[in-house]
Amino acid sequence: MARGYARGRAKDEEARAALVPLAPGERPTAVTVAFVVALVAFFANLVALILNFGDGNGRQSTSTIVGCVLLAVMAAGMWRARYWAVLGMQALLAISVLLASLALVTAQGAGTAAFALAIVIGGGTLFWFLVKAMARIQMPERPGGAVAPPSDGAARRLPRPGRVVSPAMAESKYDCIVIGSGPGGYVAAIRA
Repeated sequence: MARGYARGRAKDEEARAALVPLAPGERPTAVTVAFVVALVAFFANLVALILNFGDGNGRQSTSTIVGCVLLAVMAAGMWRARYWAVLGMQALLAISVLLASLALVTAQGAGTAAFALAIVIGGGTLFWFLVKAMARIQMPERPGGAVAPPSDGAARRLPRPGRVVSPAMAESKYDCIVIGSGPGGYVAAIRA
């Protein structure tokens, strides 16, 4: 069993090493496709709302408006390659694939079955590609990080772009730093 875990860890490390961080302004292709899907769904819901598709129930109109707002916010976030927007789109895709799978089981005609199958295949494929894109979006720097030799000869990590580093921290020496919260971090800080 330990050999299986070691093999899995080796594959994980290999996959992480192959990841390339996003360049400034870069957007993965899967995120662009998800942006287009969210935008199309937004406009489809907006047209349905304007043309008053449905039974005219006010509650249905409210849910359509909420759906339009969520789709618009997700699309704007994905355009800027934000992690939370991609995660929201993945949640929407997972729900859509689940509902389409249930519709596929209960489909009464070939057209309905084909439509449900198209949603399952398309949504599942986009979901899978978004998982890979999310790994690149949340990756602040290359694994291992960039290391710069300072003037005193000791190697230190370079800060991530846009991160503010206090000059006092760069010159201070610490024996121990506790990172964490809750009962474990509190106890560790006291005992350190």
